[in-house]
Amino acid sequence: MGEEVRNLYVHFPFCRRKCTYCALFSRAGVSSSDRAEYVKHLASAVQAILPPRDTPPLSTIYFGGGSPALCNLSPLLDALSAKIDAKTEFSVELHPLDVTRENLKALKEGGVNRISMGLQSLNDEILKHMGRGYTFTEAEKSFLLIKEYFPNAGIDLIIGYPDDMWGQSPHLNRIASWGLTHCSAYSLILEENSALHRMGTRSLDDEELMDSLTAASRFIEGIGLKRYEISNYAIPGFECRHNMATWRGEDYYGLGIGAHGRIGQKRTRNWWGKSQADSPDWWGQSPEIEDVSEEFDFKERRLFALRTREGLDASERPEWIDILDKFCAEGILTQKKSRYVLTARGREVCDSIIAELI
Repeated sequence: MGEEVRNLYVHFPFCRRKCTYCALFSRAGVSSSDRAEYVKHLASAVQAILPPRDTPPLSTIYFGGGSPALCNLSPLLDALSAKIDAKTEFSVELHPLDVTRENLKALKEGGVNRISMGLQSLNDEILKHMGRGYTFTEAEKSFLLIKEYFPNAGIDLIIGYPDDMWGQSPHLNRIASWGLTHCSAYSLILEENSALHRMGTRSLDDEELMDSLTAASRFIEGIGLKRYEISNYAIPGFECRHNMATWRGEDYYGLGIGAHGRIGQKRTRNWWGKSQADSPDWWGQSPEIEDVSEEFDFKERRLFALRTREGLDASERPEWIDILDKFCAEGILTQKKSRYVLTARGREVCDSIIAELI
């Protein structure tokens, strides 16, 4: 299945501790032996699904989490080595506490060429409340060390965490000098199964959130990064190719617990590239392979382009035009020939637009 798939996402569900805002699948306090077993299964899955050596290398690889560097990644990097060349974008997410010269050297030698560090906040009190385990100054040292090994490096931020108002941090000028090539700025969603929700924490109201998002966007673009997707900014030429492949409708393998994949009209979850009977079950997560309809597949591949600055090409679906024109009249979209692009207001309600078109 999926001989032409050129993109690979690998999920690592391991964390030092669960952050207060997190509602994603992750596990803290997992033994080193279980983490090693997990990587062993991933390496085996890679060897099972990737085509022979004489086929083109992968276009993009993305290790996400969780914290991938809590594992010894060497067996997996070795398994991937035959499918990487100089054109492969190979991204790894790093927690600031995982940034050491030893880890960075191993990643670079393994073919990694892009790092995304999870900073999340500039405020020490907020970082403590989140349970991140470091201060801003410690994270700064980590990022500057990353830049010694990886010119292509960026950060993740969470916007809208309670009491964390953007534009008021004394550290903005310091970040401006880091040489960021990329920044992801995600709006906080207060999920019911997060510790933050169980604490009874009040989320920012709509006006406060919009003020923070506007201030963050203004700062990020002010240091030279351009918004190319709702939550993502980059120096031109440094956009995350892996994410763009997803939004442009390309297929991608999703390996590991918590990973989703898209291969033709198949959707995978918690997949290991083999039959379900051969998959590990010690996490209690059953691998799933779902066949979707041709219509659903078409819509999913096209509609998520709306999230990007390229916008949605509606030329293939004239039945969408009336709905899209209605959103244009409401100031949520603008039209450029057959393409419809989100306005600043539209970026806040993109999911609603997609839901109506689906």
